[in-house]
Amino acid sequence: MFRQLVTALLAALAFSAFAAVDANQASQAELESVKGIGPGLSGKILDARKSAAFKDWTDLVDRVSGIGPGNAARFSQAGLTVAGKTYAAADAAMPAKAERSAAKGEATARAKTRAKADTASMPR
Repeated sequence: MFRQLVTALLAALAFSAFAAVDANQASQAELESVKGIGPGLSGKILDARKSAAFKDWTDLVDRVSGIGPGNAARFSQAGLTVAGKTYAAADAAMPAKAERSAAKGEATARAKTRAKADTASMPR
């Protein structure tokens, strides 16, 4: 019985540690509980929220200096939501980054091949 109670308590604590923090409803302390958000950034979020609630992640990124697409993706992964939604561009940005990296690798390989061909064709 005691073991089940302890297990249930630990499960509840673990669940609350990963609970989402909504930028439209969170207090300053709740915002600061998100990894990467400190007192300065949480203050900027609260100040921007005074004029109106954030419609979506794009609205948050546009209105709060210090939050760009990269930070938005990190904050979303750390549990921040806007209007109950996670940052969708984070999922879209990852494949694009992988594609750029692959294209860069292909360009490097082509350059190395050309350099070898140029060296081989030089008179000795």
